Amino acid sequence: MKSNIKYKRVLLKVSGEGFGDESGRGLETERFVTLAKEIKKVSGTGVELAVVVGGGNILRGAKFSGTGKSRVQADQVGMIATAVNALLLQDTLEGFGVETRVVSAIEIKNITEPFILRNCLRYLKEKNVVIFAGGTGNPFFTTDTAAALRAIEINADIMLKATQVDGVYTDDPMKNASAKLYRKLTYMDVLSKRLGVMDLTAISLSMENKLPIVVFNINKRENIGKVISGKPVGTHIGE
Repeated sequence: MKSNIKYKRVLLKVSGEGFGDESGRGLETERFVTLAKEIKKVSGTGVELAVVVGGGNILRGAKFSGTGKSRVQADQVGMIATAVNALLLQDTLEGFGVETRVVSAIEIKNITEPFILRNCLRYLKEKNVVIFAGGTGNPFFTTDTAAALRAIEINADIMLKATQVDGVYTDDPMKNASAKLYRKLTYMDVLSKRLGVMDLTAISLSMENKLPIVVFNINKRENIGKVISGKPVGTHIGE
């Protein structure tokens, strides 16, 4: 299968909702297990894989701050939420025999490792799955932006954005059955149409550094493997 790999180093972004129940809340063990199985398959092909996890299933800082709370503190709690998901995913992966490192942008002594790029690059070369927690370590930045930033820092060949639908649509497919799926988009298409698949900072950062993105449905088995093999899955965003 190694000969079929198109991308050697990949960053996968999984939102916190991907670990929750049907409403995207809480912690569902089976979601971690399903994702871990897919990651194990991909890791077994020799791909160097990094993962950025969100924490929206536990707390979304921007939404929580709307209740009158401090946005800075709400975002800090949200960063801790990403560490919860990262540690649970690590434990699940290691249960399947996948060597995994959790690296956090915020310091959580004795539980996670601090983000040191040189170490992360070494882990990837050693075929460890690297899970990035804590976002960028700063308030007001989403985990989408963290994913774009980390992908660029580790020199990933592509960023995969996992969603609950098949890709980027002309409208919300959950609400509009007539919404059409885009197969290819440019960065400027996403920015000018304000399609909302990622925040504008993440798209702008990706465009500036020519980082290709594939938006795909995480709920369909083996989609990750299909993407890294170069098969036409989801929506491709690039130049």
